[in-house]
Amino acid sequence: MILQVEGVSLAFGGLQALDDVTFHLEEGKILGLIGPNGAGKTTMFNVLNGVYQPDCGRVVFRGDDIARKRTYNVARLGVARTHQVVRPLSDLTVRDNTIVGACFGRHRLNLKEAGVVADRVLQTVGLDHLSGNLAASLNVAQKKRLELARALAAQPYLLLLDEVLAGLNPTEMSSMLQTIESIRTEGTSLIMIEHVMKAVMSVSDRVIVLDYGRLIASGTPAEVQANEQVIEAYLGDPAVAEKIREGV
Repeated sequence: MILQVEGVSLAFGGLQALDDVTFHLEEGKILGLIGPNGAGKTTMFNVLNGVYQPDCGRVVFRGDDIARKRTYNVARLGVARTHQVVRPLSDLTVRDNTIVGACFGRHRLNLKEAGVVADRVLQTVGLDHLSGNLAASLNVAQKKRLELARALAAQPYLLLLDEVLAGLNPTEMSSMLQTIESIRTEGTSLIMIEHVMKAVMSVSDRVIVLDYGRLIASGTPAEVQANEQVIEAYLGDPAVAEKIREGV
């Protein structure tokens, strides 16, 4: 087991953002994390990588409780993430953006070593032909891939993907899913926050569902799609609820 989250709770004043959340992730697997808007998904990621410290509970990563470690220490232990809103270093090249990820990752590489890793990662995510371009010149899909490249260059054991498919067209989405599958094949464990149901269900080994900060379901994609509590949580958005019913 690469990750065990045990009884994690976090409140912001009177808002209970996470409420006694418990789940686990097996090594080399993809875990889908879904839930309505405001369910606590990104807050969970912020706990996992050290942005927030939980009020109670444990986050055990590779045998080490990381729940109250600083973000840079968590990164050095092998956890990397992308962000829902991409923020590349616009005045740097694609390659230099990726080098930054390698320098501040698990091995804290020097610039020469980081360059070797960056070149390999850019090839993995399909941006090697744009390595010398400024990050500001990229389109949305390319910036999503650069965000992924920067995280992957940290050489994490665990990669947290926060809506990497948002804003992509079907062709771009299919290509990104293939990239995610290849990353898993190379041995990296992943957790995906995603609103594109068909996509997250197609690549996830297991899926967990948050609603108002509580874990309401956990299981295989098929089990979660058939869970009445999950469907009820999405009834405020009829389109999403219908997609869950149909397994779309």
